[in-house]
Amino acid sequence: MVVAVVLLPLIGAILGGLLAFASPHDKHAKHKVDQLAQAITCGALVLSMLAALVVFFDVAGGREPYVVTLFTWMDSGAFEVSWALRVDTLSAVMMAVVTVVSAMVHIYSIGYMHHDPSIPRFMAYLNFFTFAMFVLTVAAAEAAIGLAILVIYFRNRG
Repeated sequence: MVVAVVLLPLIGAILGGLLAFASPHDKHAKHKVDQLAQAITCGALVLSMLAALVVFFDVAGGREPYVVTLFTWMDSGAFEVSWALRVDTLSAVMMAVVTVVSAMVHIYSIGYMHHDPSIPRFMAYLNFFTFAMFVLTVAAAEAAIGLAILVIYFRNRG
């Protein structure tokens, strides 16, 4: 279930991003593409929110913390780097909070950003941002993520 919480926004971002490349010729077709992008991205977020609430109530009900390993990226002797998701009480609370707030922002953005010339791109970025928040929330190797962010920051800073 936690895998669905994390990956649904990524899938929504990819599909919404692909719709950003559509170039309809008339206003009606553009409106249909915009509505499809909004439905896909908001739908992915609402499903992710429901899954996050299931995970939250599961952990709040007394389930022990657990780790879901998605894949091993590098394995060399005793050194192993995996993409794993850690679910404990704090991460379950944060998943629930992030999904509820993000779902409300997505739904509000449907009306608020109606004038934007590229709604599919905006909605895809919003979904990708939510995916990034989940990775920071439930990643089992927080120190590695923090180090990567610092390296990228100082490298781009010049």
